[in-house]
Amino acid sequence: MSSRVLCFVSLLLCIFPAIAFALHLPLTLTHFDANDPSRDPYQILSYLASSSLARAHHLKNPQITATATSDATTTTPLFSHSYGGYSISLSFGTPPQILPFVMDTGSDFVWFPCTHRYVCKNCSFSPSSDQNVTIPSFIPKLSSSSRLVGCRNPKCSWVHHTNKTQCDECRNSLTPQNCTQTCPPYFLLYGSGTTAGVALSETLNLGDRTVSSFLVGCSIFSSRQPAGIAGFGRGLPSLPTQLKLHKFSYCLISRRFDDSPSSSTLILDSTSDLDRKTNGLIYTPFIKNPIVRGKEAFQVYYYVGLRKITVGGHRVKVPRKFLSPGKNGNGGTIVDSGSTFTFMAREIFEPLAAEFVKQVKNYSRARDVEVLTGLRPCFDVKDMGKPVELPELRLHFKGGAEIALPLENYFAVVGEGVACLTVVTDGGVGGGKAVVGHSGPAIVLGSFQMQNYYVEYDLRNQRLGLKPQLCI
Repeated sequence: MSSRVLCFVSLLLCIFPAIAFALHLPLTLTHFDANDPSRDPYQILSYLASSSLARAHHLKNPQITATATSDATTTTPLFSHSYGGYSISLSFGTPPQILPFVMDTGSDFVWFPCTHRYVCKNCSFSPSSDQNVTIPSFIPKLSSSSRLVGCRNPKCSWVHHTNKTQCDECRNSLTPQNCTQTCPPYFLLYGSGTTAGVALSETLNLGDRTVSSFLVGCSIFSSRQPAGIAGFGRGLPSLPTQLKLHKFSYCLISRRFDDSPSSSTLILDSTSDLDRKTNGLIYTPFIKNPIVRGKEAFQVYYYVGLRKITVGGHRVKVPRKFLSPGKNGNGGTIVDSGSTFTFMAREIFEPLAAEFVKQVKNYSRARDVEVLTGLRPCFDVKDMGKPVELPELRLHFKGGAEIALPLENYFAVVGEGVACLTVVTDGGVGGGKAVVGHSGPAIVLGSFQMQNYYVEYDLRNQRLGLKPQLCI
């Protein structure tokens, strides 16, 4: 960790000298970003393609963390944002403090910007500006329920993803009674940035229910993270695990590559009706997560069994080894709300792209736009005097589930009538040489492909439910 991060962590520790340290909830899900929606649309696609590749690289080559030295249903609004993320608002503390969080199924830790000293570098998310933005922060001193997590607290091991106590470094300390009282600071890496801070035990307020002793990160330094992150992955510190949810579900509103006051709904469900399927949903089982030493993050992801991909009814030739995760953790498909565009390993992407090029006869290639955006293939679809017609992309999953993606879920029309396939692969954008690598999931299903789909994570029965639905 950099000396600057260590300095901020030290400051945070000084802030707390006097502190002893069945549900159905709908929440609102919204876009989250500070981008200027009036900028060049090709620049927007290029940025989203780059960030999707960075996200894929992190998911495939994870470094989770490093150390610095009652039955009910709740719903909440879910907001969509121009940089590719979806956010919810959560309330922590006594009295409550409300903050926005990016919903992320690809990680399992919940953290918020913390203290008046919080610093976030390069958090405007605008490729044309390096200016920082003001970000709402949680103030522990204003909450009577804030407690620092002790190093012997089992939840400290959740933060650092280990079964060992976090007090070992204190054995040779001159003041072991002080050294052993707090959990060591965390340092988290994401595809787009980093964050660092210390673990708190705090009260989470959900509607008329309060959840005490909720493990949450108090970050005082971040880079390229415009808000806190609510980890919805499969680990112990994730929000679904700590709330003991049986399922959670959401519907992602269409992306307009800008921020909007429109929102859909995130549902957190811990009802007792465990085995009942939701009407209208098609289900595919979650696939067993690979267990790979040094790649513990693979156990956090939601793997699904993708059997085949068809374009215009023709099966794409995908090597079988890429469809299922092997013992080394390579291969397989995960669903990730934190990714914008779907990532596919080159061995899958190339035949997919070739199939589109082969079948599209009525439009010419827009190779100049491919260079500008980093997406391919792109087709010139303007001035045709009729609706755009491109081959159907269909995903076939284990259990018989199939989803025929609407055209707007896999092609983005930008500029003066150019449609680009919103799938990224190894090699970087714009023909660059950046390599994501072969380790980890071969396919990362991004949120752009899942827009206007109702998605249900049935944690009790280990299955994913899907249904096309206009999200409003």
